[in-house]
Amino acid sequence: MAETIHDRIRRAEVLVEALPFIRQFHGHTLVVKLGGSAMEDAAARDSVLADVVLLRFVGMRPVLVHGGGPAISALSRELGIEPRFVDGLRVTDARTMEIAKMVLSGKISPDLVAAIHRHGGRAMGLSGEDGPTLLVRPHPRSEAGELGFVGEVAEVNPEPLLALLDQGLIPVVASLGLGYDGQAYNVNADTVAAELALALRATKLLLLTDVEGVLDAGGARVSVLDPDGAGRLVREGTVRGGMLPKLEAALRAQAAGVATHIVDGRLPHALLLELLTAEGIGTMLPGATDAPLPAGGPAAPSAGTP
Repeated sequence: MAETIHDRIRRAEVLVEALPFIRQFHGHTLVVKLGGSAMEDAAARDSVLADVVLLRFVGMRPVLVHGGGPAISALSRELGIEPRFVDGLRVTDARTMEIAKMVLSGKISPDLVAAIHRHGGRAMGLSGEDGPTLLVRPHPRSEAGELGFVGEVAEVNPEPLLALLDQGLIPVVASLGLGYDGQAYNVNADTVAAELALALRATKLLLLTDVEGVLDAGGARVSVLDPDGAGRLVREGTVRGGMLPKLEAALRAQAAGVATHIVDGRLPHALLLELLTAEGIGTMLPGATDAPLPAGGPAAPSAGTP
């Protein structure tokens, strides 16, 4: 069916509806953690990267952080190593650490950079070891012998990322860090994204996942979540497994004033729907210093509002 003038007008109206949000976030830094189906499914990944490039072209400063859990697990199994997890964190012995470096820095990061270039953006890949951007200490459970080479972020050096952002590039960051002992450590990608958001004084942290957002005991999406509500969901056992590190990262960022969104990366253009519409599609933990919408913006706060 041929497109009508009304179809074209509606497309223009959508752009105008996004204008208050574009104006609000112009020049602001956004940290996006790419994971779940948005990482593994080619169409979903392409949609996310198209969104990231568009955000860069309208004046925002996105930083892309990625893990690669399924790919690391797949290669580990091919090499005869069965993956193990403790509370959502990968047990990382020396061989698994080498596999993680090969997958994250040698495969996933270059692929994402190439895809961004295909969309007309400019990007550069690096890991937390480069710079070093992330200095880490062993996770307490690593020190207890449970996790191996799993680290916690101790310091962030934002200079390499700021230099790339100032050149108009999109940094693509693999979730590896350098220990004070010179050893590479595997770091949870949600945690890396939160720490980078704090160090870069980002306005938004967006964590892409495989569910609608944070779900309540009845399985319904929670549109807006405060720390008390998050703590209750954890205590009740409603939030568990891989969502635990995400919620911990979100609370860490939210406490420092960074608005955090947990978004279903399976939906086409999930980032644009969450950031540039009044309704939003995920779960938002509002930042302590969130600014109001500019004059003319939507009046009712929701998961998508700043």
